[in-house]
Amino acid sequence: MNPLRSLILAAAGNDVIRRAVAAAPVSRDVVRRFVAGESTAEAIGVTRRLVDSGLTVTLDYLGEDTTDEDLADQTVLAYLELLEALRAEGLAGRAEVSVKLTAVGQLLDERLALTNVSRICAAAQESGTTVTLDMEDHTTTDSTLRVLAELRGTWPTVGAVVQAYLRRTVEDCARLAGEGSRVRLCKGAYAEPGEVAYQDKHEVNLSYVRCLNVLLAGDGYPMFATHDPRLVPIVDARAAHHGRKPGSFEFQMLYGIRPDEQRRLAELGHTVRVYVPYGVRWYGYLMRRLAERPANTAFFLRALASRS
Repeated sequence: MNPLRSLILAAAGNDVIRRAVAAAPVSRDVVRRFVAGESTAEAIGVTRRLVDSGLTVTLDYLGEDTTDEDLADQTVLAYLELLEALRAEGLAGRAEVSVKLTAVGQLLDERLALTNVSRICAAAQESGTTVTLDMEDHTTTDSTLRVLAELRGTWPTVGAVVQAYLRRTVEDCARLAGEGSRVRLCKGAYAEPGEVAYQDKHEVNLSYVRCLNVLLAGDGYPMFATHDPRLVPIVDARAAHHGRKPGSFEFQMLYGIRPDEQRRLAELGHTVRVYVPYGVRWYGYLMRRLAERPANTAFFLRALASRS
């Protein structure tokens, strides 16, 4: 693993660094590049702007690794408020929500997480949209897939996420590529050991291509989450090879990263979904974004260095 990436991921769990970053006057201005705000109203405003520009959206209320039942319940209530706002604003047809199971109690009890995310899925259905279960570090993968299977018994459109850097993922793709199955393929953003995850960037890219071919050959609806300028045209070319037309798959990109590319792909007729995070617990998310892209790190450090 890149030493800088390792350092940044270690900082994600350091409370002293978290307080220092949060206290820096420039931090909130920098965070706004990657985070839609802290409130539902701010998230809805960003969603409206993106939808009006021809994009679609998935919204993530930030938070993870919750070990407090009350905090897990607060997360559920935040999603219920968000989903009602999407319905009221007429945005539910173009925006869904992404949920991390550890934010709704997975580390406390898998059944608690299932109960809590079921409340979100029921509200999403009522609002006219759906849910995607975010994937987290490898220790939660099997649990997340078990919860996914149970949810799909009632809400078949619940989306899965798989991470190309895990060695197991090509097999997971084959299992998940059935008819009607929504599957987001990303590279992965957690620090993982070599026994379970590819460490070399080139190996991760090769795994991504193997996985995208499996998903495109299947009967599901693949969602390709990547900003990599080498992988985007590969997705397009492999989709054409498999007879996939725009609308039978989609691109996904993070809010604040390559917005011009997002618009370019949408103008070509592709569905482009922007992953929009919001909420007060933005620190861990920001650190992973910095770890993924050195350019993001340079942007952040320049901003900190230039503050008066």
